[in-house]
Amino acid sequence: MGQQHRRAATAAVLLALLPVALTACGDDEAPAGSAPATGQAPAQEAAAKSRERVQAYLDALAARDAAAGRSQLCAPMQAAFDAGATGPNGDFADHFTVPQATITDVRSGPHGQEVSATVTVAAGSRTATRALLFTVTRTGADWCISGETPGGRTAQPTVSP
Repeated sequence: MGQQHRRAATAAVLLALLPVALTACGDDEAPAGSAPATGQAPAQEAAAKSRERVQAYLDALAARDAAAGRSQLCAPMQAAFDAGATGPNGDFADHFTVPQATITDVRSGPHGQEVSATVTVAAGSRTATRALLFTVTRTGADWCISGETPGGRTAQPTVSP
């Protein structure tokens, strides 16, 4: 009986100390709901980094700088980019100019951040405006464009209080 009583007492002491031990474990971490070290909430950081990557790609497109555009892409997209970007219908084809490119929306999607943009392309005297949807994902500590498809979204409506 003494052995069983000692086990019960030990279990009671452990259960009593468990909340104190768990509280001590969290001392090095930021309090729940606080922003990470970057000063931004994770969703805000993801949106900002995604916007930066796509804006850098659009700037490279306008400047006709294929190397700068390629550097914004995730590694798996770079081979396809190399094969087609400067081809006759590629984003960086010689006969195209990009007089205007604007990001219209940034939001979370099923495969990463989705950044919608409208791009005006000119070839000679003809111009066309197209919507593009970029998918931006995090790879380690960095962000890169992992997809580009026709289409896009309009900005989400804001709700006034």
